[in-house]
Amino acid sequence: MTEHVTLDKGGTPPSAPRRGALLGAMFLMATSAIGPGFITQTTVFTAQLGAAMAFAILVSVLVDIAIQLNVWRVIGVAGRRAQDLGNSVLPGAGYALAALDVFGGIIFNIGNIAGTALGLNALLGLDVKIGGTISALIAIGIFLSKRAGVAMDRIVVVLGFLMIVMTLYVAIVSSPPIGDALVQTVAPEEVRFLVITTLIGGTVGGYITYAGAHRMIESGLTGPENVKGITRSSITGILVTALMRGLLFLAVLGVVAGGAKLAAENPAPSAFEHAAGEAGLRIFGLIMWSAAITSVIGASYTSVSFLVSFHSWIERNRNWLVVAFIALSTALYLSLGTTPVDLLILAGALNGLILPFGLGLLMWIAARRRDLLGGYRYPAWLLVLGAAAWVLTLYLGWNSLTGIADLWN
Repeated sequence: MTEHVTLDKGGTPPSAPRRGALLGAMFLMATSAIGPGFITQTTVFTAQLGAAMAFAILVSVLVDIAIQLNVWRVIGVAGRRAQDLGNSVLPGAGYALAALDVFGGIIFNIGNIAGTALGLNALLGLDVKIGGTISALIAIGIFLSKRAGVAMDRIVVVLGFLMIVMTLYVAIVSSPPIGDALVQTVAPEEVRFLVITTLIGGTVGGYITYAGAHRMIESGLTGPENVKGITRSSITGILVTALMRGLLFLAVLGVVAGGAKLAAENPAPSAFEHAAGEAGLRIFGLIMWSAAITSVIGASYTSVSFLVSFHSWIERNRNWLVVAFIALSTALYLSLGTTPVDLLILAGALNGLILPFGLGLLMWIAARRRDLLGGYRYPAWLLVLGAAAWVLTLYLGWNSLTGIADLWN
């Protein structure tokens, strides 16, 4: 079998810099967040709020940083994955966290495959079933390669940069009112707390919370002696996501500020088409495909990373499990025939539950379990910041429970 993604423990050539895997970890977290839902949410909320959306983005980014600072710090200093730490705090808690993450990851991956299909349809006019299948085969090929970890790191970095450059172009072409956006970043005409919490859940919810941190462990950047690098990496990953969100916001803002009406059934491609005509629609297809395929990679890798420490057989056959994960998601997408709206709502609700549960376990370790951190004294300011963010995630969790109840009624 091909080499699995823990290549840094022997598979990566000695001459390959560890920072390559660390850069991959940052972009894995960022591109996992930048998926089909990310693009749709940003478009819809910008159309609703206009320039006031800038404030929602700013607040959500600050909260995202607070959450990722703590998640990366605890996991990085401990040098152990979230599920292992969870079981150390409360027997069975890590298994519960893994079950939630894997189930939610499968459902979200169906949506990610659907996103790749929509992207190739807009870019090349491919049938959505053919486009989804081709994209899944590309993702599978990455994990079947002899240097899967290196391949994964490179593709998420390259596609991440590609998305940013393409979105920047459309943002320039659409000529957004940047002055108004800057003013409303700190003095918004309208504030919607639900929009802010939705952005937070979409950026650091579910498997996304742990995507970069789990890959960071495999890069070898662990232990108290690497706190500076861990901190810098966690913030950089969020800032990459924030940059993409900001550029996408400006691109759509320029369109709606110019008086254009977005198509209600499919607002995102409509915005790009209004901004740059036929070329804009093709660019949207490329951005959507890049966002979706990297999310397929991130969801599949991270979901399986929640299982590898439970049995040596899983670790040895990790890449086969990632391939099976992608294949199952694709088969479900093809059998459903359309984007599974109800399943995506359920997955979004599960994301809201995973965030406070997992973050609560990690914050307990930060506050009470120095033994799991190798005696590391956790900074009081970071603990307070994490606790405040955790309280906010409880609100997200409550909304998730309400969403699940509504779905079943």
